[in-house]
Amino acid sequence: MIHYRMTNLSFFEKTLLLLTAVVVLFYVYGLWIIKDANPRAFVFMLILGLLFAFFVFRSLTRRKRIRKAILKKGFPTSWRKILSKEVRFYKRLNEDKKRQFEKDVQVFLGEVKITGVKTEVDEELKLLVAASAVIPIFGFKNWTYNKLKEVLIYPRSFKQDYLNNEEEGNILGMVGDGILSQVVILSKPAIIQGFSSQADGHNTAIHEFVHLIDGADGEFDGIPALMEQKYVMPWLGLMHREMKNIQRRKSKLRPYGATNKQEFFAVASEFFFERPHDLRQHHPELYKLLSQIFKQSLEEQILPSSWKRRKRKY
Repeated sequence: MIHYRMTNLSFFEKTLLLLTAVVVLFYVYGLWIIKDANPRAFVFMLILGLLFAFFVFRSLTRRKRIRKAILKKGFPTSWRKILSKEVRFYKRLNEDKKRQFEKDVQVFLGEVKITGVKTEVDEELKLLVAASAVIPIFGFKNWTYNKLKEVLIYPRSFKQDYLNNEEEGNILGMVGDGILSQVVILSKPAIIQGFSSQADGHNTAIHEFVHLIDGADGEFDGIPALMEQKYVMPWLGLMHREMKNIQRRKSKLRPYGATNKQEFFAVASEFFFERPHDLRQHHPELYKLLSQIFKQSLEEQILPSSWKRRKRKY
């Protein structure tokens, strides 16, 4: 039997559920009124009600049925080998958590389209993108990227006007807006570099998916919706102190983290997942709070910062 973690309801599902509750109340009241006065009308309305209930049930369970079908295919052995070789986060998990990580990756690839823009996207690259998406939300049983439909892979870094991918720029990844509001854009070399140098504290793909988590409540402010309320005030205070430390060059985080609150959250998060050993050693308060926010203790992940870098062609 296939099990998969439940996901939060989408806006459509919440609206449908609320509408259903209202309709059911009026419907039951109507049935009670006509059951004796008009038996034939009562039977007709009862059948109509059952059909409506079936429609609601099918709509609310659609995602679950799709995911069950995705997971029925099984996780390819070749995928497992790639994750074991390329993704340190996965490699350090115990066997049960590895199986869960695989399911999350498989569902992500089944639901989100990954498209190469004038560049080849192979199986390995897709798995790296999926791993980048799964890592930040792995500690949550009730969260998913509801609004994400596609990930675009560009052959090189690009300019702010990401619709023009002909010219090289200085941007490695970004969350789309406007007509691309349900899209994440990533540079192919940056994805590869993020996993081939897992000790530099920089992973562009994880960085962008953290931005998605941050903006899930409709605002990119460095305070993600999945953060428990009790951590908001401590996080705000710590964030301002750490941003000042970056500006004073008294931080292990890269300078870009001092740009604004949303960039600090993304930069600190990628460092947390890439170099937990250094973060715990040099920024223990930040490490502890991020562990609480992401519901992930990376004790089993912690390695010395001398993790060897591997070179890869792309």
